[in-house]
Order: sequence, then structure tokens, then C-alpha cells
Amino acid sequence: MEVKDAAKALVTARRAAADAGGHVENESTERVDDAYLVSQLVLRVPQERYDSVLAELAGTGRLLGRKAGAEDVTDQVVDVESRIATQRASVARVRALMDRAEKLSDVVTLEGELSRRQADLEALLARQSSLKDRTTMATITLRLSEKEKPPAEEPEEGRPGFGDALSGGWHALVGAAAWVGIVLTALAPWLAVALVVFVLWRRLVRPRLASRPRPAAAVPAPPDVPRNAAGAPTGTEGPKAPQPREAPEK
Repeated sequence: MEVKDAAKALVTARRAAADAGGHVENESTERVDDAYLVSQLVLRVPQERYDSVLAELAGTGRLLGRKAGAEDVTDQVVDVESRIATQRASVARVRALMDRAEKLSDVVTLEGELSRRQADLEALLARQSSLKDRTTMATITLRLSEKEKPPAEEPEEGRPGFGDALSGGWHALVGAAAWVGIVLTALAPWLAVALVVFVLWRRLVRPRLASRPRPAAAVPAPPDVPRNAAGAPTGTEGPKAPQPREAPEK
């Protein structure tokens, strides 16, 4: 059934079963997609109140589907009742034999047989009780679901205004600044190591390099000049004195 409020419909179903002399045998509730509730109940009500309970449950919402079924267990009831009567007579005979037994071995044997037959009798009685419950109580499986809510309509996108553009630019600036901060944070260890190396080089290595003496420049040797036996240079002439210019002829 489809209902407007699943929680309210659950309360109505429980009350209907209790008023009819029945009970809730099983119940489960879950929320689907965090949007609506779906509940399932198994009700046990007397056979004579079955139709009235169904009529009351039909008023809780809109009926989506219904299925009814019945099972004939008459043969099973008759068979169980016959076997119970036979087993009771068997238990009574064993007890009578125990009353007349004189030997300890006979008593032990009869006690074991009595225990076995009593266990069989109890199993038959439990079967009879189950069949009686099935024949006197009807089972109603009720599934309640709320109507699924339609998704909210998204507003239509129009042309952005000045405020939207300003907001978008501000968010873009903040995002870019955040990325820059992340990059600088990632590079901070490398920059710190580079700064330490630079300071060590400037204060320790560079002064040592500057204090080292530089090698003197080599003076080029004069060219070989041929000399005579006295040691004076030969084959070269000194600069010539300027010759006086001849006066032009008149």
C-alpha cells in the first residue's frame, strides 16, 4: 500500500492487529535514498477477524496490490491427532511394564524406552500446536511505502550579472593565491637549503678564494739581435736623421 506517512500507518496496523486479538510477528523498516520510508509487517490475526482487519488496513492508504492464499491442512491435523493417540497409549504401556518390573536391568531398559517414546510424543504435540495456530490464525503480510518525492527543480541559468562576475573573479583570485601558497610551501625546504649554501659560500669559500696570491705575469723576452765580435748589434740601423729639403730652383 502507498501511504502518505509510513510511521502513522505502522501505528494503525499494530493497533488493528491488537484489537482483533492478534499480534505483530515480524516488522522491518528502512529509508530508501534518504527520501522515503518502506516498512513491512507480518501480522497474525484470528481467522474470524481476518476480513475486518483487512478492511481497516485498506483505509490507511492506496492499495497497490493484493494476494490471498489458503492451504488445506486437514489431512495433516487428522494424521497428527491419530499418531498422538497411539503414542500416548505406547507411553502408558511402558509405564505399566515399569511398575511390574522386578529386575534392575529391566527397569533400566524400560526407562530408556520410555524416554524415547515421550520425546516422540512431545514432538507430535508441538506439531499439533503449530497446525492449530495455522488453522486458527491468519497471516497478513503488509508492505507500506511512502510516495516517492519528485526531485527538486533546478533554477534556470540566466545571464550572469555584475555581482556574479565579481564573485567569480574573487573566487578565482582566492583559488590562484591558494595554489601559489601551496607551491611556495612545497618549495620552501629547497629554498632554505639553497639559502644556507649561498651564505656558506659567501662567508667561507669566497673570502678564501680572494686571499690566494695570483701568479705574476710573464715578461716577454726581447727578440734576438745579431751582434759583432765586440758585442755591438749589427745588421740594424738606427733611425735616420731627417734630410734637409733642397731649395727649389729659381
